[in-house]
Amino acid sequence: MTAGAAYSCACFYTDNIYLEEHRLHVRFTEEQQFCRDYQAALQSRGCHGADQFSHVLEKVKKEVQRRMTLAEESMKRKAEISLNYKPFRPEVYVLQECFLTEEFLEAVRFCKSPNASLEGLLKHLHSIPGKRIYCFPVFVPQFCKDFVEELENFEKSDLETGRPNTMNNYGILLNELGLDESFITPLREKYLCPLASVLYPDWGGGRLDSHKAFVVQYSVDKDLDLSCHYDNAEITLNISLGKEFTDGNLYFSDMREVPSNERRYMEVEHTMGHGILHRGQHVHGALPITSGERWNLIIWMRASSIRNKLCPMCNREPQLVETMGQGDGFTMIKEDGGETVDVCTLI
Repeated sequence: MTAGAAYSCACFYTDNIYLEEHRLHVRFTEEQQFCRDYQAALQSRGCHGADQFSHVLEKVKKEVQRRMTLAEESMKRKAEISLNYKPFRPEVYVLQECFLTEEFLEAVRFCKSPNASLEGLLKHLHSIPGKRIYCFPVFVPQFCKDFVEELENFEKSDLETGRPNTMNNYGILLNELGLDESFITPLREKYLCPLASVLYPDWGGGRLDSHKAFVVQYSVDKDLDLSCHYDNAEITLNISLGKEFTDGNLYFSDMREVPSNERRYMEVEHTMGHGILHRGQHVHGALPITSGERWNLIIWMRASSIRNKLCPMCNREPQLVETMGQGDGFTMIKEDGGETVDVCTLI
């Protein structure tokens, strides 16, 4: 295998395909399996008749094909953007401490101190009781304003960027825009890892070695909300960038292993510049906004030492597929010195 190669689990190409119209996540390996597993469920959600079912099946097949070429297409888009796009706010492409609030910096300094402890850190953060969800200001208002202006300027260009995931229709992959190396990576390594090492040592908080970062957009004429889901991440940071909007709070229930009929939901208000930090496997969603427009920066942070043992999406030992670009945070070498399984065929 290639040295320094990137990997995804084979389930990426078959599992967790979201059908927005029917609010259903499905798995597809072949037509017979799909019909057997989902025909009744789709009928109960309004998919009636052979024509409608055939239409859904074609959408699923198209999504599988998109995923199989995703890494290659993403690299092409990144190269095209680098060659042809002139940033409106070039200063936001390089992380600077003046972008960050003093409250956030103070919390990070505490985590790096010899006296760092969970009890002490909680004095610097707002904690949701019993949920291990933490809220704190991350970015100053001026940075949020400048960053959104840059994103809006890019949207006015004719250049394309990839869809962030199957659930969000509007957004931007930040690695394609050239923000990974100079902004997101130092933010993760220098600031977020110290926080996560104290808050989530059992979820690889001190060993976060990769990420996927993207921005999603909500407005009354685009995506209004986000259905209940969990993330392909060990730890997620969700930062509200503004602009002006009403409603649209996040909601959280329990971890994914809790049966759906036993989950209890609670809302968490999301205000501009503030981040909400949580475990990726914590089931959550976003309520509809009722006016205005909201941009959110999402960082899925990953620890290969955790996911090499168990894929967070299929809950099985990962079946690795080598891919171009960043992959999904898996490596060939396990923490115990063994190797994960590499498969040659995808489906």
